[in-house]
Amino acid sequence: MVPTSKRPSQPVVAVTGAASGIGRELLARLVSSADFRRVVAIDEERGDVSEATWRVIDVRDPLLANRISDIDVLVHLAGDYAVDSDPSERRAYNLRAAQTVLTACAAARVRRVVLVTSAMVYGAAPDNEVPLPEDAPVAAEPDTGVVGDYLEIESLVRRSLRSHPGLEVTVLRPAAVVGPGVDTVITRHFESPRLLTVKGCDPRWQFCHIDDLVSALDLAARGAVTGVVAVGSDGWMEQEQVEELSSIRRFELPAGLTFSTAQRLHRLGITPAPATDLHYVVYPWVVDCTALREAGWKPSWTNEAAFTELLELRENRTTVVGRRLPVKEATLTAAGATVAVIGTAAIVRQVRKKRRG
Repeated sequence: MVPTSKRPSQPVVAVTGAASGIGRELLARLVSSADFRRVVAIDEERGDVSEATWRVIDVRDPLLANRISDIDVLVHLAGDYAVDSDPSERRAYNLRAAQTVLTACAAARVRRVVLVTSAMVYGAAPDNEVPLPEDAPVAAEPDTGVVGDYLEIESLVRRSLRSHPGLEVTVLRPAAVVGPGVDTVITRHFESPRLLTVKGCDPRWQFCHIDDLVSALDLAARGAVTGVVAVGSDGWMEQEQVEELSSIRRFELPAGLTFSTAQRLHRLGITPAPATDLHYVVYPWVVDCTALREAGWKPSWTNEAAFTELLELRENRTTVVGRRLPVKEATLTAAGATVAVIGTAAIVRQVRKKRRG
């Protein structure tokens, strides 16, 4: 018999970051699918999905290529996107992980790679089209926040496609992700005593529940969608709907005051995210999920239902400009006008007093 290098038509799929979070949710879905011959889980520790074949390795390890030589499709979900992570360490991890995965997949002749960034890469702006088409230009500002990480990762993808034209890469760009375990600048916005808005502009709110992101990842893994793919609930919510459902009133400020104050607070280390992240809670960045819709995909969560779950998951936390406060500080902030950007004045004074002491 003449040996052949052709792989079976039923592919082998691997998931990085498979032990927890969205990686674990996708893994649980894939192992019950008849579309894959085998499901491989890749993480630094074993998870609890026993039906998968586990390979324990750091995705930044150059030896990764040797561990995925039998893989046809790889979904890369290993990453650090925590709001409170050290920005330089977080970026170093995320870029090294994405670079190693793309290089290893090209070397191992993996057919298809699926990555997740965010619809944030389109940028949030007062004059954004609502909704933005999937082929809209990437207009987000590079910064030290998570959005900057996403921009760098997508740049790596473009370079990889030029260097390895045989590699198929699909990039999913979800709207504001919500669900159990999700902690972002967007979800923390709704832990605030008041909702920051900018004079003259109302945001439109679109959410992507993790259940819908997982179902979209499943489609992408099977090759039903390729290229750049937006993911989110149908349509959007107006600011008035958000305020009515949440019972949180708005706090309106001029744009100049909002962003200049937020930037000063970030430089002081008071707030975890750069001022540019505030754009995403005051300006629209709604996306049109054309590719998924044409593939027959439908979100199982409406914006209203996803937002309601987001509110239920707040657990009585108090957050101001992305900074989650201990209970003793929250009493300073939630009372009266110490909300949103202006509310951080009390925190600034407290931090300075501690430094002097």
